[in-house]
Amino acid sequence: MKNSREKTSPHGEDIRLLVATLPAELQAALLNRATELERLLEVVMDLGRPPEARFPDAVARLSDKPVSQEDLSHVTALVGEFGDDNRAGIERTLHRISAIRNRKGQIIGLTLRVGRAVFGGIELLRDLIETGQSLLILGRPGVGKTTKLREMARVLADDLHKRVVVIDTSNEIAGDGDIPHPGIGSARRMQVPRVDRQHAVMIEAVENHMPEAIIVDEIGTEAEAVAARTIAERGVQLIGTAHGNSLENLIKNPTLSDLVGGVQVVTLSDEEARRRRTPKTVSERRAPPTFEIVVEMVDRDEVIVHADTAAAVDTLLRGTLPRGERREQSACGEIHVRAQEEEHKRTPSTQAGEPVRRGPARIYPYALSRDLLERVIRSMGLNARTVGGPEQADLVLALRSRSDDLRLQRMMQGSGASLHYIKRNTANEMRRLLERTFHVLEGVEGEELHEMVAETEDAIRHVLAEREEVSLAPRRPALRKVQHRLIAGRGLLAQSTGKEPKRHLVIRPPEEE
Repeated sequence: MKNSREKTSPHGEDIRLLVATLPAELQAALLNRATELERLLEVVMDLGRPPEARFPDAVARLSDKPVSQEDLSHVTALVGEFGDDNRAGIERTLHRISAIRNRKGQIIGLTLRVGRAVFGGIELLRDLIETGQSLLILGRPGVGKTTKLREMARVLADDLHKRVVVIDTSNEIAGDGDIPHPGIGSARRMQVPRVDRQHAVMIEAVENHMPEAIIVDEIGTEAEAVAARTIAERGVQLIGTAHGNSLENLIKNPTLSDLVGGVQVVTLSDEEARRRRTPKTVSERRAPPTFEIVVEMVDRDEVIVHADTAAAVDTLLRGTLPRGERREQSACGEIHVRAQEEEHKRTPSTQAGEPVRRGPARIYPYALSRDLLERVIRSMGLNARTVGGPEQADLVLALRSRSDDLRLQRMMQGSGASLHYIKRNTANEMRRLLERTFHVLEGVEGEELHEMVAETEDAIRHVLAEREEVSLAPRRPALRKVQHRLIAGRGLLAQSTGKEPKRHLVIRPPEEE
């Protein structure tokens, strides 16, 4: 059911234009159902069978007379030319006519699908496209993926004033004919001469027309997946759809898994397998994902959002279902978001007085191997991800030998990120630094660690504000070592006092100058 905030465009998709292509007897049968016509999904005509009209909740037979070859020829003569994908259209409309052929290439069946431009249909996803990040939509056929793409093109072009190019392989997004349907707003449309040339037109759009955003429907081949990665790496926002009901299905598709980073099988050493408590052979994400956000369409008004594709894929490969954010839009237009359950993952502590940023910690490796850093992050189970620049980062990692690097110093100015050095570009060096930064302690439960960090930071704030000493709760030696590091990082002194198991730290205020 269409919600009250959505409205169907009055331009060109009048269902009667589609009905007018049918033989007279079928036209009359449909027009007699005038009250139901607005709900029509498609008309199916198969040679030798009675024709049917399909609605969301019913199928109606339009005639007891079987469809003849003359009936099929009548329709094909009134619609556009069929392409290599066996699809045709009606000029300046969004209707789609798909053909079924026999082994001789003759048309023996037609599906006439009603196309509608729905304005206001992307409120569930509007905040995601406004981020500028690339977004991939998954869902079963007929769930409304193409409708969402069309409205996204219009919003990006007309509301956000971006240069938008639509790659329209089957003229399904912007309609048949050379003039695009008003449903895409002021976005430009590039048609594709043959289905197998979609990847080439995608690259041509970037190289020739300087788009800020590209819309593409049905990414389905390896060449198109490679083209999508090329576009994303050039800094262009890419919004597309792909075959697959869910992120898990996509990962299992060897042709398209590259869209979300790809999968590779890694053989671990005996020591590493014991440390991870996994088999020696495991699956890992091969590279950063092409699309930073993945949306699974459950229905037209219900989606599951994976706002961090990399983290969701890593979670799936570890054998756990990712906790996506479920969004639903009611009939009156209200949007309900089902809060995502938080996973118990380690995150770096926030310094006293700093604002808390939600989501995974963002790490930028300067002149270091990004793939190596990502493997270390995954192996440690950290709630962190790599980013492409210091302006996006919470932490910047660099080699100590580059401490005098003027370019690095300029990049750090005003970035707000903390800079950390390591001696060598190796996994062990990265692991040791991340263990210190994220307070990773063997044999210590995550909840106990988080409780200790929170208590210590509260005490630090109190000492700095009130300038009076604070005694902390007794902790085991490994945790007291972390407390000393936190306290020293704020320019304060701490003294251990008491005997085990009641030994604890006392934080003292700085001496007056």
